[in-house]
Formats: sequence, C-alpha cells, structure tokens
Amino acid sequence: MRSGDGPRSGADPRSGTETAPLPVARPGAVVRDRYFDSLRALALVRVVAYHTFGWAWAGLVFPSMGVMFGLAGTLMARSLERPALTVVRGRLRRLLPPFWFWGAFVVVAMLVHGWMPDRRIVFWIVPLGDPPGNAWGEQAWEILWYLRTYLWFVLLSPLLLRLFRLAPVPVLIVSLVPVLVLNFAWAGPGNRVGTALWDLSTYLFCWMLGFAHRDGVLQRARPAALVALSLATMAYGGWYAFSHRAEYGTYDLDENPLAQAFWSAGFVMLLMWAKAYFRIDFAGLTRLRRTNRLVTVFNARAVTIYLWHEIALILAVPLIDRFWDVPAFEAYLPLESQWFLFAVGWLLIVVFVLLCGWVEDVAARKKPRLLP
Repeated sequence: MRSGDGPRSGADPRSGTETAPLPVARPGAVVRDRYFDSLRALALVRVVAYHTFGWAWAGLVFPSMGVMFGLAGTLMARSLERPALTVVRGRLRRLLPPFWFWGAFVVVAMLVHGWMPDRRIVFWIVPLGDPPGNAWGEQAWEILWYLRTYLWFVLLSPLLLRLFRLAPVPVLIVSLVPVLVLNFAWAGPGNRVGTALWDLSTYLFCWMLGFAHRDGVLQRARPAALVALSLATMAYGGWYAFSHRAEYGTYDLDENPLAQAFWSAGFVMLLMWAKAYFRIDFAGLTRLRRTNRLVTVFNARAVTIYLWHEIALILAVPLIDRFWDVPAFEAYLPLESQWFLFAVGWLLIVVFVLLCGWVEDVAARKKPRLLP
C-alpha cells in the first residue's frame, strides 16, 4: 500500500450548534485550523476507500499521502518554534504508544500463525525500518511504511527546516531532485534502506511545502506563476503515470513513485497556496455541529484509524461470510457488494476507535476518553 495515514493531531474545539456563535478559544489553547483538519479527515476516508475498492484513479483525484505529509510538515514547522529536542521527543511520545499497542496484537497473531522473529524485531519498537512479519499478517503491517517515513521526517526536520530557511525557493525546488535521481540514475540499495530512501524522496517536496506554507513563502509567490508551476508539475506526474502504464501494470500513482511525487507536489502546492492566498480556514464548520464533531474525532484518532483500518477490513470479510447463514440477511442485504464491505469496515473501525483510541489520549498526556 502506498496510501494511508498518518500522523496524529489532537483536536480540542468544542462543537457548536447551527445557530450558535463561533466558540472563543481558551487563553493559551491551540486554535485548530478546520481547513487542514478537514483535509486530514478526507485523506483518511480516501485511504480506507482505496484499500476497499482498489481504485487506480483514487490517487489522481486526491493524493491522500501527499496531503498528509504536507499537513504534517506545516505542523512540524510550527512546533519547531520550540526547542528541537523537545519537539522530536513529543512527536515520538504521541506516535509510539499507539503503535506499540497495535503492534502487540499483530505480533502475537503472527507468532500464533508460525512467524519466527529475528533481530529485526527491534523495528517493532522503533519503526526506523520496516518491521518484519510473515505473509499471513502482511495486509496488516504493510501500512507501516507511512509511520516509518513520518518518523524519519520528524527526526530530519530540524536540519531540513534550517536548510529551507537559508534559501526557501531553491531548496524547495531541489527537494524534487532525489526522486529524479533514484528513478533515472541510481535506484538505491535493494533493502530496507533503499525502500526508505524511495519513500522519503517521493514525499520530501510535500513535507517541505508544509514549511513553505508555515513561513508564508507560498503566499508571497505570484499567483499566476505558482498556479502554472503546480499544473505543470501535475501534468508531468500524470503523463509519466499513463505513459509508463505498461511498465508498472497500472496508472495507479501508488505503484509509480516518480508520478506520485510530481502529481502530489502540484496538488498539495495548490491546496497550500489556496489556503494562504484566499485565507481559507473553514471556521464556519464549527456551526455544523455533527460535521464539526466528526472532523474532530477523525483528527484526534487519526493514528488509531490509520493503524486499525486494515484489520477492520480483514475482519469484515469473515463477518460478512457469516451473514450468508442468516436467510433474511442473504435475501435483503447486498452481501456481495464492495460498498457493503466498506460500510461494515467502517463500523469495525468505529469499534476499534472506541476500544483503542484512548491510547492516543494517554500518549498525549490527556485524560483517556472513548471519544474526544
């Protein structure tokens, strides 16, 4: 999988009513940006949909992982206004406990199904490399590429941000060079290091775009030039995906790193620029009580949803198989429909959020709650 989330972000805003005034933030409280929160929620929905339906075109419509890395880069740049070591430590504290909690179930299940760990099991403690596993549990653990890539970006961000601020535009442009080098000059080592290099290179530009948004670089750019550059970048990514369709067996961006890098770069650049130029914040979302509440839950439980969604989809299949034994279900429910699988998968995701989401609260040093 090359689609899927991502870094968590707790959410504090209270839900308002449709006629209530906008809530006033408490002194010292972090003011949430509902535009970014909504994009993160949409990205998570797209990830689950992609893993349910396998739509090759999904990444062209909404490159969820590029968006997630762009948002994470913005938040990281803001956080690095504090001491770097404190920020990195805080990110690790928020990320690792939910990962350990989820990993305990996956590791035990794989052990029961014949997996024998080796020294690489250390990556189940700190996922700086892809944690090992067996074929039986692959659908569950293959999503960990995102956590590994996110973790490396977090560790590298103090240096990356320093370099970016020396020469913002040149460094931003150069951040696309690594994926070009890997694609056309040197494919990297064929091991965990090589895999990590490909993923870091694919999404480096999106992460740096987060820095650019935070520092106001995109807002200062000439609109016509930036939009033209964004569209040209997307055009190259789309052209490369379709022109190399025979080589990769599909035009799915998740199977083509170079196409993914350029399409995501242009797409996320437009989203970030539009946010800055038009000052979009979706503040009115707080007036829609149910929608605002849903966005809040998605953001406060982003890691839980990302980690557990594949297990939910896995469990949905045998559960639906049992429905065939009930005549009424067989007669009236669309048991063969992928949309029904999608719906059951989300019901199970809700169950996992209720049962496991509290770990994110503990990791963030908050009072554990069923729902934020």
